[in-house]
Amino acid sequence: MPAKRPPTIRDVAVQAGVSTATVSKYINGVQHFTPEVEKRLDEVIARLGYRLNQQARSMVTGRTRCFGLAVQDVRNPHFANIIKGASRVALEQDYNLLVVDVQERLEYERHVLEALSGRVDGLIVSSRLPDASLSWLEELSKPVVFFGRRDAPGMRSVRTDGKRGAYMLGRHLLETGRRRIVYLGFPASRWDSERLAGLTEALADAGQVPQTYAVESPDMEGGQRAASAVLMAGPRPDAVIAYNDLVAIGFMHAAQTLGVKVPQEVAIAGFDDIPVAAYMHPALTTVNMRSEEQGETAMRLLLDAVSKEPKRPCDVLFEPLLVPRASTARVF
Repeated sequence: MPAKRPPTIRDVAVQAGVSTATVSKYINGVQHFTPEVEKRLDEVIARLGYRLNQQARSMVTGRTRCFGLAVQDVRNPHFANIIKGASRVALEQDYNLLVVDVQERLEYERHVLEALSGRVDGLIVSSRLPDASLSWLEELSKPVVFFGRRDAPGMRSVRTDGKRGAYMLGRHLLETGRRRIVYLGFPASRWDSERLAGLTEALADAGQVPQTYAVESPDMEGGQRAASAVLMAGPRPDAVIAYNDLVAIGFMHAAQTLGVKVPQEVAIAGFDDIPVAAYMHPALTTVNMRSEEQGETAMRLLLDAVSKEPKRPCDVLFEPLLVPRASTARVF
C-alpha cells in the first residue's frame, strides 16, 4: 500500500477557501489577515497535520530561522551555560540554534565562522582572533554579537567585568591573610589580561605584586600540568588564582596529590562558578561570571539586530559575583 502523501500548502488553501499565496504569507509571518481567516487557517493546518517546509519558508522570507553560536570548548561548563541561556531565548522566539566548537584552536575560527554564516541569520561568537583580523566578518552581511569584545565602536557585545571579579578575589585573599599570591593564567584568551590587571590592582593596595604563570590549555589537564612548577619552583605561594574553575580544579587535584593541603597551605580560586565547583573537596572559591545570563542577553541582542528594532544597549556589561567557599578559608 503506497505511503500517504503529506499535506501541501495547496491542500490547506483549498480547504480554507483562500489562495496559496495567502497561506504562504500567513505561515511565514509575512502578513496578517482578519481574525476569521487566521482562525480558519489554524483549524485546517491542525486538522491536516500540515508541517511547514523550512527550506521553502527561507525562500519566501530570506531567513533561515537559525542562529549560529561558536564557542571555544563545548566541554567547558561555562560555555555549556552560555549555550543553555542562548538556546532558551532562541526557542522562545521560534529559532533554532546551531552550535559549533572551535576547540580552542585559533586556526579553525575563520573557516568555521565563514562556513556557519551561510546557514544562519546571525552569529554569536566567542573568539580568540585579534580585533584587527575580524574585519572580514563585515563582508558576511550578517549581524554578530561577541562575548568580551570592547574596542570596536558599534559592535554588539556581552561581557562580565573580569577585572572587577579578579579585584574582588584579590581583596578576599588579602583579607584571609594571604600575601604570596600567584595568578595562573591563559594569555591566549581575551579575558586573561583584564583578570591579571584586576588582581594586580587589588594587591597593589597592600604593597604586593602577583607572581604569574601560564597554562598550556584552559582546562583541568592544563591546571594539573602547571602545579609542579608553581608549587615546587621556589618559595611556595600561599594562594593561587586560576584563569578559570577547570584550571583551578586540575591544580587542586595535583596539589593534593603532591601532599599540599588546601586551604591550610595553599588557597585556590577560579572563575566561572561552574556547577561542580561547589562539590569539590574543599568547595572551590570562584567568581560567578553570569554565563547563562550572558547567553540569554547575547541572543536578545541578536534578535534586536535581525528585527532592526534595538531594545537594549549594544554593549552589555554584567557585574561579577564573588562566591567564597572553603578552598580559601582563613586558617591562621
